[in-house]
Amino acid sequence: MIRQKVIEQLIHEIGQENVFTAPEDLLVLGYDSTPGLHSTPDLVVYPTSSEQVQTIVQIARDHNLPITPRGSGTGLSGGSIPVNGGIVICLNKLNKILEIDEENLTATCQAGVITLDLFNAVAAKGLFYPPDPGSQKISTLAGNVMEDAGGLRGLKYGVTRDYVMALKCVLPDGSLLTTGGKSVKDVAGYAFKDLLVGSEGTLAIITEITVKLIPPPQDKRTLLAYFDDIRIAGAAVSKIIAAKIIPSTLEIMDKATINCVEDYVKIGLPREMAALLLIEVDGHPAKVSEEAEAVEGILKEVKAAEVHVAKDEAEAVKLAEARRTALSALARVSPTTLLEDATVPRSMLADTFALIEQLTKKYGLTVGTFGHAGDGNLHPTVLCDERDAEEMQRAHAFYDELYEQVLAWGGTVSGEHGIGVAKKEYLARQIGPGGVAVMKRIKQSFDPQGILNPGKIFADDQE
Repeated sequence: MIRQKVIEQLIHEIGQENVFTAPEDLLVLGYDSTPGLHSTPDLVVYPTSSEQVQTIVQIARDHNLPITPRGSGTGLSGGSIPVNGGIVICLNKLNKILEIDEENLTATCQAGVITLDLFNAVAAKGLFYPPDPGSQKISTLAGNVMEDAGGLRGLKYGVTRDYVMALKCVLPDGSLLTTGGKSVKDVAGYAFKDLLVGSEGTLAIITEITVKLIPPPQDKRTLLAYFDDIRIAGAAVSKIIAAKIIPSTLEIMDKATINCVEDYVKIGLPREMAALLLIEVDGHPAKVSEEAEAVEGILKEVKAAEVHVAKDEAEAVKLAEARRTALSALARVSPTTLLEDATVPRSMLADTFALIEQLTKKYGLTVGTFGHAGDGNLHPTVLCDERDAEEMQRAHAFYDELYEQVLAWGGTVSGEHGIGVAKKEYLARQIGPGGVAVMKRIKQSFDPQGILNPGKIFADDQE
């Protein structure tokens, strides 16, 4: 428990209105979007400036208290859950877009800016911020940076890391670090910025971010293809990429997901189909027309059951929004949804779908699979009930066997969700003892007291 003296010190420095200790306030800050994980903090603080974050960290350091940084809690690996109690620093009040620099094509934002708010703000000035995680309506930029969030446009435009130019952050000793800047080229010193992106709040607390903006595409075309066999959909993806066509979006949903989404949004998706691909090409109008025709030709060549081209922007947006609802739609079906983040080389997509189908039958589970097929990032989602211990055991056995093969194929245990609490053992399998040892040394050099987001990334016997 945190002593009253610490609470009074924080209230004095940060303000009574920004310090919460009531059980009902603490309870909701003990979850993120990962099923089955919860741990209540002892105290929650909402800073309103970088300087206040420094003050909180200094107080925590002086009293050797664990700190867990947090945004909107949309993470899917338990990264923002305070597993050791202590102080949660919620950055949602740091929510200002500080600058949109049209000369240098950058935007500078505080940590708690909502992803979609930034997208809309720069779009109003004729600019484009491509990263679009499924949680973009509520996720924060700092959370995106800490998890290196991806999204539907990741295939062509990359992930959050590809757009971060500078970071302001507070280190575990309470000092302030600014790394990077607006210069397009910068190779001065160690690349701290790149180290911090994806570090899941274990090395520093991000308070400001400068991101790169680009001109928006001039045109786009959206296609929807249905398949009688999901493996044919996987083969279609490989053929599209092999034809040197890089769509901005290349998404997949299996039959279970199609039906859940149709129950949810009711837009006329055919329930009998085994899979669908949502494909968007964008860029110069002439190139878009050429690529859309080529994609349509490939879909017919592999014998897609149906191919449709969105008739206008409104229909294209409706289709993309339907894909974004996949997780919400699946979550309505059962008390618990275990969503994973297996990523394989694109050439192995068809084999991965076949493996998921095989393991679903082997373990007697209900599984809906959707994801970013174009970059090999799939989200096999087990629909289950965490109150049923035997079913949960089968679900975890399903993922253990899936990840064993994913790693054998040269894949990764996370394409965009991070490691957090949920995937510590999987990470150890992927990078081996040598990789774990190096990461531990980096963690130790930044945070010798081990107070910043403890209990994450490293398996218990490795800490």
